[in-house]
Amino acid sequence: MPTRPPRILIVEDEAIIATEIEFSLRKLGYQIVGKARNGDKALDLLASTKPDLALLDIDIQGTLSGIDLARIIRDKYNYPFVFLTAFSDRATLERVKDTMPYGYIVKPFNGGELLTTIELALHKYAAEQDGGFPHLADINRELLSKLTEREYEILRLLEEGLSYREAGERLFISINTVKYFQKSIFVKLGVNSRLEALRALKRF
Repeated sequence: MPTRPPRILIVEDEAIIATEIEFSLRKLGYQIVGKARNGDKALDLLASTKPDLALLDIDIQGTLSGIDLARIIRDKYNYPFVFLTAFSDRATLERVKDTMPYGYIVKPFNGGELLTTIELALHKYAAEQDGGFPHLADINRELLSKLTEREYEILRLLEEGLSYREAGERLFISINTVKYFQKSIFVKLGVNSRLEALRALKRF
């Protein structure tokens, strides 16, 4: 039996952008369960559609912001959400980090960014439900060339959705050093991208 496509809820108050997102996601094979331009409509759809993932614009019309909706999802529902934002500055990230989002999409975006961010979010959520990230020893039992502890640390941070800069800051190393280790990780796992690496982890 074929697996059904992931069901996505779009919360975006700019109609043109919401339509563009819907078109892009349908083209990528996702199912759109609803679109909301304000918090009240979003609450109705959250309760009635049971999406696999919600895309939340941070600043929307009405009394509830995307951040408020994220907290409601955390408290009441059990599925991942990704923030849509026109800003990627530190102040914006500070506003939303306590909600523990599964990713960010910075506008303007492209189809590749949408696909990667959503797939990473769905993968991370599924891993959490299955019991979390595999242990280093379990991974290395299946590899001819073993991951080092530093490579394993970086792989875990990339799985969290951190950028190269954020991973480097967490480990007190440079962006170029993060990229160097990532290249080594890809070679050892036999993959060519972050998404492929995370999918490969399912076999451990």
